[in-house]
Amino acid sequence: MRRWMWTALAILAASGAAKAQKPPLLPEKDVAALANELSGETAKRNLEGITRNHRQRGSQGFHAAAELVAERARAYGLSDVTILQFPADGKILYGTLRSRPAWDAEFAELWEVKGADKQTRLASYEAEPITLVEDSESADVTANLVDVGNGTKESDYAGKDVKGKMVLTAAQPGAVQDLAVGKFGAVGIVSYAQNQKTAWWGEDENLIRWGHLQTFSPNKTFGFMVSLKTGRAMRERLARGEEIRLHAVVKAGQHPGNYEIVTGTIPGADPKLKDKEIAFSCHLDHQRPGANDNASGCVTILEVARSLQKLIASGVLARPARTIRFIWPPEIEGTTTLLNASPEFAKRIKAVVHMDMVGGGPETKAVFHVTRGPMSLPSFVHDVAWAFAEFANEQTYKFAATGKAEYPLVAPEGGKEPLRAEFSPYTMGSDHDVYQDSSFGIPTIFLDDWPDRYIHTNFDSAANIDPTKLKRAAFIGAASGYFLAGDVSNRSEEISNLVKRGEALREFQKLTRDQSLSKRDTEEAEAGYCYYERELDGQLAKLRGQNPDELGKDERRCFTDHPPFDADDSTKREQLTSYRRKESPKGPMVVFAYDYFSDHAKAAGIAEPKLLSYEGLWGTGEEYAYEVLNLVATAHSRARIWERVSAEYGPIPLELVVEYLRALEKIGVVEQVN
Repeated sequence: MRRWMWTALAILAASGAAKAQKPPLLPEKDVAALANELSGETAKRNLEGITRNHRQRGSQGFHAAAELVAERARAYGLSDVTILQFPADGKILYGTLRSRPAWDAEFAELWEVKGADKQTRLASYEAEPITLVEDSESADVTANLVDVGNGTKESDYAGKDVKGKMVLTAAQPGAVQDLAVGKFGAVGIVSYAQNQKTAWWGEDENLIRWGHLQTFSPNKTFGFMVSLKTGRAMRERLARGEEIRLHAVVKAGQHPGNYEIVTGTIPGADPKLKDKEIAFSCHLDHQRPGANDNASGCVTILEVARSLQKLIASGVLARPARTIRFIWPPEIEGTTTLLNASPEFAKRIKAVVHMDMVGGGPETKAVFHVTRGPMSLPSFVHDVAWAFAEFANEQTYKFAATGKAEYPLVAPEGGKEPLRAEFSPYTMGSDHDVYQDSSFGIPTIFLDDWPDRYIHTNFDSAANIDPTKLKRAAFIGAASGYFLAGDVSNRSEEISNLVKRGEALREFQKLTRDQSLSKRDTEEAEAGYCYYERELDGQLAKLRGQNPDELGKDERRCFTDHPPFDADDSTKREQLTSYRRKESPKGPMVVFAYDYFSDHAKAAGIAEPKLLSYEGLWGTGEEYAYEVLNLVATAHSRARIWERVSAEYGPIPLELVVEYLRALEKIGVVEQVN
């Protein structure tokens, strides 16, 4: 299609001129049934139960939350509800994941000692468990406090005697653990590390951030988190030469345990399709309260389960052809474990609706995103999700502006503002990374809030969760999942229309990004996007019963007219070197607390590839690395991988991609093919 036609389509899509007034894909009676049944209040009541638990992996708090979810799922009528258990002891490997041992805490308090009979309590695990750093070990220590600034480099300790003392740091405890404790002999850590650096970073001095120690560090210790206000006051007192003496008591530690994963189903009706599942996923772990992150996602898929099961059981909705599965795991590591330890799940699941932070009210400053999959894994499922999100945007704006709408999707106890969901390019950071890793290749709809000013803090509480937002997220997820669970083979024309609208939006984004690129980079970006759309063409052809190999040869010429750079024949052959990913290990290279690539690269004597620290126009080194490995499965040659990852995240030197591919080859993750 000519460039001017793409531009016209993109402007139409972006302006909303082409929006449909009727619900997409599903009969209006089905949409009405979902809109009426889904309850933001029911979801929030369940959220209030989950947020009472400090939900660390393998802990008693996580188990209590898992039991609560399982009990609700059974009460709602789901089938095959169970809590799966997989051993986790710090040694067992699940694909690219080294299992983390369980961690529990019984008691922890931090006191300032001000004389023989005067103490001031600074932190209490019972009152606010977030104050105890995850993976802390038991201790009973009285020691002076020393300010080490960030404490992440040796120069921070110059002229300071921290041996036998506690250190005060502005960084995360795990970032200073090996230096402060391992090298310089500190006995504990007090941190006032702040939240993610959004526009509200450091604005609220009373926030206490969730803190972590390195799970596998040999330098075991304990740590406490304090507010920015407390940390600054301590720094000022120490700068004046005042002594601060602290008493820490901790009863906590790692121990062999289990990853626990709750799952249940709504069985499908078609004997030929019921083993091809559509899954709903979230992550059940995190600190107390952890309301938006991520009790919100977990109670929203629970509400989807309740509503779909009730409507299907009563005959209001037809039973779908495919089975719908619901999964409540620990974040990323639980999903990686499940897909490796029980490969039948990876085989059965054909698409996922993943929710991570979907309930943030106005105080959180959250923006709701419907996030597309990576360009390495084209799928029409993302366009399906956006169709329902766009419908929700339209209806909720109409209601906010006029007070009237056919589907306002408003909860009685919630807000009335418009949803304003955004259709966003792929970003990393939750279990959708695992499903869409090239080991598994499962297209995943990702619904999420970002930014959130209270993420990973003591203020991520139920008070900031909006029942209306929960209802709207549940509607988009339920409608998308229910449609995909049907037999979509006879819906090719409708899906094709959605994909065309999605292509217009993607083209609009590309044209916007092209303003940052040179002419040559623009040509390469064009080719990268073209490959994505051509693979979608192939999926649509399969839906129509056609052979995808017969399509697109003339319509989409997805290659540039020049090599990546001027080169002789030997260099061109080098560019065309192709790879394939080995059958194992399965999973992303970086999983919580364990970096498979770094661990194996260090053992092989490989220096850190420059790609890992590269900052592109739209992507970070972690994102480039994730996509380079994913593209091995579809792009194959070094030149094509480079071309497509440059289109997605911004131009990058070819030699950085080649260096990373060679490193993956040396550690046995990929291999060259002829």
